Amino acid sequence: MKLVCFPPLDEARRQRVADVLTSSTFVNAATQDEAVTSIVEADAFFGKLTPPLLAAARQLRWVQSPTASLEHYVFDELVRHPCTLTNMRGIFSDVIADHVLGYILCFARNLHLYLRQQQAGRWQPIGGEQTRPDFAVGPGIVSSMDRAHLHLADCTLGIVGLGAIGEETARRAAAFGMRVVAVDPQRTARPDCVERLDSLNGLDALLATSDFVVVAAPHTPESVRMFERRRFQQMKPTSYFINIGRGAIVDLADLTAALEAGKIAGAALDVFEIEPLPAEHPLWRMPNVLLTPHVAACSPRIAERHLEVLLDNLRRFEADEPLRNVVDKKAWF
Repeated sequence: MKLVCFPPLDEARRQRVADVLTSSTFVNAATQDEAVTSIVEADAFFGKLTPPLLAAARQLRWVQSPTASLEHYVFDELVRHPCTLTNMRGIFSDVIADHVLGYILCFARNLHLYLRQQQAGRWQPIGGEQTRPDFAVGPGIVSSMDRAHLHLADCTLGIVGLGAIGEETARRAAAFGMRVVAVDPQRTARPDCVERLDSLNGLDALLATSDFVVVAAPHTPESVRMFERRRFQQMKPTSYFINIGRGAIVDLADLTAALEAGKIAGAALDVFEIEPLPAEHPLWRMPNVLLTPHVAACSPRIAERHLEVLLDNLRRFEADEPLRNVVDKKAWF
């Protein structure tokens, strides 16, 4: 077997790869020209594959993408090529799920609003009351402050895309007592932490009943602008929208309009149609919106997981075993 890597790996990773390969040739190409020359007789490739590189390959059987998302990786010639494509799916699942729960807890406990009040030096319970009573106020009587704070065990979380990230999010939400429902275009096996799993035909019902809607879907030709004006109108006016999938899935203008019109209660976004989000965009100034700069996947554990997937698949390829994270090139995931 011959493996080509381009762009080249750093020395520490190069050595780890060399240590794993027992019966293969390994070219850590330093330049585009070297990569083009080396890939001619290569069986496997890791890195950023381009049309010129693929055109030069005569016997390429496997390509390992260095990314989990593939919207900027796949191209027509690669889709048509008989090689197997694998990605880095799964290495971010728990990290991004933690980020989602952070959003949910902020909204449920109004932490995003209390932070603004802290910065202004203002002591003011959300809901209009100056103090919280130290005793029960009687059957059927709930203070305005209590109404302004959500009880998560009374809430439904709707997950759009029950892949590894969606399932990890569901598991965490269930630990808080939340009811979890989900839709997925392919998955039919329902994990115990999810009460109901439907195909995308169940999306309307999910939107109508969920207090939090989380998009954990990949960017595919079918998912572009899945969420536009009609979808936001289907949500409850008290519900929150969260996107940690891909920015192209959400029409940002329609989301902004829904927030301005009070069609939904708030939104949390880590990904955007345009990145960075322009400084003049109205979302920056909405108090019911949480924005993070595409950092949901950040963790000190990611680099080691990334390398582990590559090394594991190299072992599998040499041993002629099934590869990990094989993707459908036409579907982009």
